[in-house]
Amino acid sequence: MSRRIVIADDHLLVREGLRVLLEQAGFELVGEALDGVTALRLCGELQPDVAVLDLGMPLLNGADCAREIRRVSPKTATIVLTMYDDDRYLTETIRAGAMGYVLKSAPADELLEAIDVVLSGDVYVLGETLTREALRDTLERKSPNDLLTTRERQVLNLVVAGRATKEIASDLGISIKTAESHRVRIMKKLNTHNTAGLVRYAIRVGLALP
Repeated sequence: MSRRIVIADDHLLVREGLRVLLEQAGFELVGEALDGVTALRLCGELQPDVAVLDLGMPLLNGADCAREIRRVSPKTATIVLTMYDDDRYLTETIRAGAMGYVLKSAPADELLEAIDVVLSGDVYVLGETLTREALRDTLERKSPNDLLTTRERQVLNLVVAGRATKEIASDLGISIKTAESHRVRIMKKLNTHNTAGLVRYAIRVGLALP
């Protein structure tokens, strides 16, 4: 079985630890990224078997990255690594198309087990192997995330991170006017009228990390 892997995390120490773990286990590490946009590009170019993604990455978080990887590399199984043992983030991550949700506090062997599980076509969530059928209700349930486009979710996460409109425009390679238009549309969709309310809403419903 092919076992080509891309990893993405904005912390160098984490990536180095993952590299050693995966290579010692016999996997072929074909790419590394420090943000979600780069991870998405690598997956489109390299078509890996598995992508291991940090949930809280810059520019494009792990859940949104998993959603976009389904489009550019449909055969790539995605696993999200996170510090959040929280049903909101777990649900949104799996609904986005990730096939694994593993806590960073888990033993290293758990990530290796998760990779084997997702390569077999099943889902690995917090130490448990589940079939797609077992997750059907969760996957079909309407989510607040459905209200926003991928670009709007990117903007929202940058707002939550405290980035100003000019900085958001620079980060995403768009004009300031476009960034502000996204911000206004997000507020309208989420029925809030200021940044503080936007941040509170986003965190409460699991659209963004605190």
